[in-house]
Amino acid sequence: MVSPLFFIALLPDEEIQEEVTQFKAYAAERFRTSRALRSPPHITLIPPFRWPDGRVEELCAALEPFAGEEKPFRLGLNNFGCFPPRVIFVEVERKVELLELQWRLEAYLAASLGLAFKSRHDYNPHMTVAFKDLHRRVFPEAWAHFSQQQYQREFIAGALTLLQHDGRRWQVLEQFGFGGE
Repeated sequence: MVSPLFFIALLPDEEIQEEVTQFKAYAAERFRTSRALRSPPHITLIPPFRWPDGRVEELCAALEPFAGEEKPFRLGLNNFGCFPPRVIFVEVERKVELLELQWRLEAYLAASLGLAFKSRHDYNPHMTVAFKDLHRRVFPEAWAHFSQQQYQREFIAGALTLLQHDGRRWQVLEQFGFGGE
């Protein structure tokens, strides 16, 4: 049996989640790209990985003390960006606190659980609005729309979120609040 898929992310507050979900819904309706609706709006820290179902408690037990040592920080969202020819996203501020959190978490999971991540790209934080199923021919029109939109928000990043794929969509499995002030 194949182990389930998980990933670790930062989720914005509910108001921002609703707003970004509206962007995703618009993209689904107007540009026929709905895959982004299969997960809550988030900023990926650790990309999808397989982990044995019987060891989920061990994974959670490792994430809790890590998160407990982290300090909450403000994070800005500023308009839209893209990775042509398929991805459109809300731009996330490339704050030192975010970049260091991602690096520490990746190193911690490698040391404590043997989880190694072979990323093909440097870490580029973003909040996806449209991706894999956005057709290349439709991308220019979709990007023309979103590139003209103004969107600025700020939220407190204060917890790690562990998400699990249920076969159809990503579900929040557990949240681990940051302890430091």
